[in-house]
Amino acid sequence: MKRSKRKRLEASGWKVGTVNEFLDLADDEAAMVEIRLRLGKALRSQRMRLSLTQEQLGRKLGSSQSRIAKMESGDPSVSLDLLVRSLFKLGARSGDVARHLAPRTRIRAA
Repeated sequence: MKRSKRKRLEASGWKVGTVNEFLDLADDEAAMVEIRLRLGKALRSQRMRLSLTQEQLGRKLGSSQSRIAKMESGDPSVSLDLLVRSLFKLGARSGDVARHLAPRTRIRAA
């Protein structure tokens, strides 16, 4: 967020912070949420790349459409193991999964 926008919001009485601060997450909890979201996004990308619907993917994985939706949205009821195994079943390799989990670096404009 731009510094000027942050100052404007704070001057108007808004408290500005991070999601982790708002949810009072410890660093390890925040890391697990991030991993779950990245794997879910990767699963959705792979599904779209293969032109599959959630229902078709569910049948392929022996699951349901609603479970696939939960997997893609990072629902905490879905295990990390299931997310990784599903990516492998769709053709992902270990390196692909690792790239999805690697920290993203921001590139700043000059």
